[in-house]
Amino acid sequence: MNSAQATVSKILNYSCVDGPGNRLVVFLQGCNFNCSSCHNPHTIGICNHCGDCVPACPHKALTVLEGKVSFDPQQCDQCDACLRACSINANPMVQTMSVEAVLARLTEHHLMLDGITLSGGEATLQAHFIGQLFKAIKADARLRHLSCFIDSNGQLGSSAWQRLLPVTDGVLLDIKALDADLHQTLTGRSNQRVLQSLRLLHQADKLHELRYLVIPGFTDRPSEVHALVELVQSLGTATQVRLNAFQHHGVIGPAREWPTASKNDIEIIAGQLRQQGIERVITPAVYI
Repeated sequence: MNSAQATVSKILNYSCVDGPGNRLVVFLQGCNFNCSSCHNPHTIGICNHCGDCVPACPHKALTVLEGKVSFDPQQCDQCDACLRACSINANPMVQTMSVEAVLARLTEHHLMLDGITLSGGEATLQAHFIGQLFKAIKADARLRHLSCFIDSNGQLGSSAWQRLLPVTDGVLLDIKALDADLHQTLTGRSNQRVLQSLRLLHQADKLHELRYLVIPGFTDRPSEVHALVELVQSLGTATQVRLNAFQHHGVIGPAREWPTASKNDIEIIAGQLRQQGIERVITPAVYI
């Protein structure tokens, strides 16, 4: 069987905010949501090789070869001019990586790692790759100590989750909004499947963390916070909830004009959750 390949936007060799411990994080390209508040909008689209980014690059790191945009990382200084030039929120600097290539990166750093997290974009759009990668990690004596996590928006269907869960140790699930209309406004998609995924993952004991982005004027509404409390209580008050603060870093479009979430904004909601018996509430260490 040929090794699966993935379209990778970026890799962080070390991260302490994408799951438990120190983790290697692989950001996969492409997303099935179109969130106004996205801090990584360049991970949403897939390059159509139009070439608009090529003249925008001041370092000649991009060229068009045989009708496709080609990226030379040796010429790039990560100025991101190409990302700003793209009209479809794609990343021309992506790389195609095989399972073996990711295993090699893990092996290089495994003594300093507690695990690996597949993020995005939306990682589960490349679920076949994730399944093969996690299975290979668990079959490798040098790597099987590493926990395998997925950071997801929850849009994956239940049958696909069932295929992934046997080799997945935990999922970090993002809840963009509890109100259906608000979720549609913020993401362009329904939250029905997201909530189904949440229940499925919880029942399978794979829900490591529920993540909630606090956007002033939107997801901090009393009705939303009340719905969040009820949801977590229905799962069990031991459920870990991470409150993230909306900031302008990376955001494009009208959301650049939205107010950012302050430490006080987050602490108010955290306090409300704790008052309702939800003890495992994590707040940001830094607000930028």
